[in-house]
Amino acid sequence: MAQSFEDWILNGDHKVFSAVYDEYWKKVLRFARLYISDPYEQEEVVQEAFIKLWEKRGDIDLDGNIDGLLFIITRNLIFNRHRRSLHENELMADLAHVVEEEYDIESQIDADNLREYIETLVTVLPPRQREAFLLSRYEHLNVKEIAMRMNISERGVERNIYLALKFLRRHLPLFIVFEACVESNVP
Repeated sequence: MAQSFEDWILNGDHKVFSAVYDEYWKKVLRFARLYISDPYEQEEVVQEAFIKLWEKRGDIDLDGNIDGLLFIITRNLIFNRHRRSLHENELMADLAHVVEEEYDIESQIDADNLREYIETLVTVLPPRQREAFLLSRYEHLNVKEIAMRMNISERGVERNIYLALKFLRRHLPLFIVFEACVESNVP
């Protein structure tokens, strides 16, 4: 593979890159599984690792070891995820503490405003995520029923709902802080 690997690096050959992916993706996934329990996040790390490998192909030492390079890329991605997760958890804890201490959440958040905000967030979701989410939450269909209606796999439905919920969870704390500031007339 040495000559074809050099071709990929020098010429950006997609076929050779695809062969590199086929040869190494399982190793990258096994490594990600050691540190990440969520299967979707494991898959994201694999994808990100190969995207980084493609983007960095011009900087790769042709005499280098691709196993080692992929290990370093994957390790850095995992560490960055954990670091980001720790910071997000700390921020969420701080926000929760501020909200609990300063405001009575139940009296501050009007259910109609929250529903409208969620509906607004849902409208900006990608179409497939939005459709899966709405079928699940508003029509109360199960994954199998949604898969049949959307004509996609059950795993695809689960992935779309997972990404939609992840997006909503990421944006709801901002709404809580915003509402608390509006209610207390903080500029």
